[in-house]
Amino acid sequence: MAGKLDISVVVPLYNETESLPELCDWIQRVMNQHRFSYEILLIDDGSTDGSWDSIQRLSQANGHIKGIQFNRNYGKSAALNIGFQNSSGSVVITMDADLQDSPEEIPILYKMIEEDGFDLVSGWKKKRLDPLSKTIPSKFFNYVTRKISGIKLHDFNCGLKAYNQSVIKSIDVYGEMHRYIPLIAKWQGFTNISEKTVTHQPRKYGVTKFGLERFIFGFLDLLSLTFVTKYKKRPMHFFGTMGILSFVLGLAITIWLISEKLYFNLYLNQQVRSVVDQPLFFLALVALIIGVQLFLAGFLAEILILNSPHKNDYTISHKIGFD
Repeated sequence: MAGKLDISVVVPLYNETESLPELCDWIQRVMNQHRFSYEILLIDDGSTDGSWDSIQRLSQANGHIKGIQFNRNYGKSAALNIGFQNSSGSVVITMDADLQDSPEEIPILYKMIEEDGFDLVSGWKKKRLDPLSKTIPSKFFNYVTRKISGIKLHDFNCGLKAYNQSVIKSIDVYGEMHRYIPLIAKWQGFTNISEKTVTHQPRKYGVTKFGLERFIFGFLDLLSLTFVTKYKKRPMHFFGTMGILSFVLGLAITIWLISEKLYFNLYLNQQVRSVVDQPLFFLALVALIIGVQLFLAGFLAEILILNSPHKNDYTISHKIGFD
C-alpha cells in the first residue's frame, strides 16, 4: 500500500455493526475485480452497539481497512471531515454504511473523476425505496437547494459521492453541512460538478438515523452557508447595505411626516396630529435605529476580519515556476 492509492472509501457510521462485515466484503470484491489500490476508512461516530469492536476485527483481518472512533456522536459532517483529512486516495468515494449504497457504482464514479475530469460526482437515487414521508420533503428540499445554489443536482443529500482529492483537501465540512458539500466545493472554485443515477438498495439491517427535523435544520444550514460563504470576507457589503436601506427608509418617513405637518399648519392652516402621535413615526424611528446598528455590526465585522489570521486564505489550484 506504499505510494498514492487509487481510491479512498470513506464510510461514516453510527450503530451499523450488523452491516459492516458485508459492506467491507462487498467493497473488497469490487476493488479486487478492477485491480484498484484502495483503503476503506470506517469513521465510527460514537456508536453504542459494538460497531467499534467490529471495525477492530475487520481491520485486523484486512490491512486495507482503517478505523477512527469518536468518543461521542458528533454527526455525519464531523465524520466525513475527519475521513477527508485522513484519506490518501486520488479519488475519494463516500457512502453510507447501511448497504443502501452499492459499491458496484465505484468503478464508474472513479472513471468520471479520473478520466472524464469531473471535480465531484454526486449520486442520484432516481428510484428511492423510501416512504412518501421522506421522498416528498426530500424533493422539495432538493428543488430549493438547486434554485439557490445554481447547481443542477437532483439529490444533494445522497451519501454516495466521488471527489477528486484536491476538492476534499480544500473544504471544511462542519455542523450539518454534509448536505451542501457540492455547494461548498463550488464556492471554492470546483465548478465541474456532475451526477450519476445510482441504485438505491433496500435497508437490510437497523433503522434510519434521520427524522423529519433534518429538513428544517437543512434549510437553516443552507441560509447560514449561503450568507457565510458569500460575505465572510466582506461583511460590510451585507450589513452596510441593509443598514443604509433601513436608515434611508426611516429618514424618508420622518421627513415626510414633518413636511406634511408643516404643510397643513403653515399653508392650509389646519391642525393635524402631532408627529409623535402617529404610529408611522415610531416605525421610522425603529428603522433609523436598526439602520445604525446594522452599519455598526458591519463595521465591527470588518475589524474582526482585518485582525483574523485567515483573512488571506485562498484556494490555489496550480503553481508553476517555483522551486
